[in-house]
Amino acid sequence: MSKLFIRVEAELCDELLSAFPHLVPRRHPVSTTLTGDLVDQEELQGVLNLLDTLGFAVVEVVTIPDP
Repeated sequence: MSKLFIRVEAELCDELLSAFPHLVPRRHPVSTTLTGDLVDQEELQGVLNLLDTLGFAVVEVVTIPDP
Protein backbone atom coordinates (compact mmCIF):
# COMPACT_ATOMS: atom_id res chain seq x y z
CA MET A 1 0.00 0.00 0.00
CA SER A 2 1.14 3.59 0.18
CA LYS A 3 1.07 6.67 2.37
CA LEU A 4 -2.39 7.68 3.53
CA PHE A 5 -3.97 10.78 5.03
CA ILE A 6 -6.93 10.15 7.35
CA ARG A 7 -9.05 13.01 8.75
CA VAL A 8 -11.15 12.37 11.87
CA GLU A 9 -13.94 14.69 12.97
CA ALA A 10 -12.60 15.14 16.50
CA GLU A 11 -9.56 16.37 18.37
CA LEU A 12 -7.97 13.14 19.60
CA CYS A 13 -6.14 13.24 22.93
CA ASP A 14 -2.61 11.86 23.40
CA GLU A 15 -3.94 8.67 25.00
CA LEU A 16 -6.07 7.86 21.94
CA LEU A 17 -3.30 8.82 19.54
CA SER A 18 -1.02 6.28 21.24
CA ALA A 19 -3.20 3.59 19.62
CA PHE A 20 -1.71 4.64 16.25
CA PRO A 21 2.06 4.72 16.87
CA HIS A 22 2.90 4.24 13.18
CA LEU A 23 0.89 7.33 12.11
CA VAL A 24 1.86 10.99 12.51
CA PRO A 25 -0.95 13.02 14.14
CA ARG A 26 -1.69 16.69 13.56
CA ARG A 27 -4.41 18.41 15.52
CA HIS A 28 -6.59 21.02 13.89
CA PRO A 29 -9.62 22.84 15.29
CA VAL A 30 -12.35 20.17 15.60
CA SER A 31 -10.39 17.56 13.68
CA THR A 32 -7.23 15.44 13.71
CA THR A 33 -5.28 14.09 10.77
CA LEU A 34 -3.24 10.91 10.80
CA THR A 35 -0.63 10.43 8.10
CA GLY A 36 1.64 7.48 7.50
CA ASP A 37 2.54 4.39 5.54
CA LEU A 38 0.19 1.46 5.88
CA VAL A 39 1.28 -1.97 4.71
CA ASP A 40 -1.95 -3.14 3.11
CA GLN A 41 -5.72 -2.85 2.96
CA GLU A 42 -6.06 -4.99 6.09
CA GLU A 43 -3.98 -2.54 8.15
CA LEU A 44 -6.04 0.40 6.84
CA GLN A 45 -9.25 -1.43 7.73
CA GLY A 46 -7.89 -2.06 11.23
CA VAL A 47 -7.22 1.66 11.75
CA LEU A 48 -10.67 2.58 10.42
CA ASN A 49 -12.38 -0.08 12.55
CA LEU A 50 -10.60 1.11 15.70
CA LEU A 51 -11.59 4.73 15.04
CA ASP A 52 -15.19 3.60 14.50
CA THR A 53 -15.15 1.50 17.69
CA LEU A 54 -13.90 4.54 19.61
CA GLY A 55 -16.83 6.53 18.20
CA PHE A 56 -14.92 8.85 15.87
CA ALA A 57 -16.25 9.78 12.45
CA VAL A 58 -13.71 9.43 9.65
CA VAL A 59 -14.48 12.18 7.15
CA GLU A 60 -11.66 11.69 4.68
CA VAL A 61 -9.14 9.06 3.56
CA VAL A 62 -6.71 10.09 0.83
CA THR A 63 -3.85 8.20 -0.78
CA ILE A 64 -0.75 10.40 -1.02
CA PRO A 65 1.11 9.72 -4.28
CA ASP A 66 4.77 8.77 -4.13
CA PRO A 67 7.09 11.64 -5.11
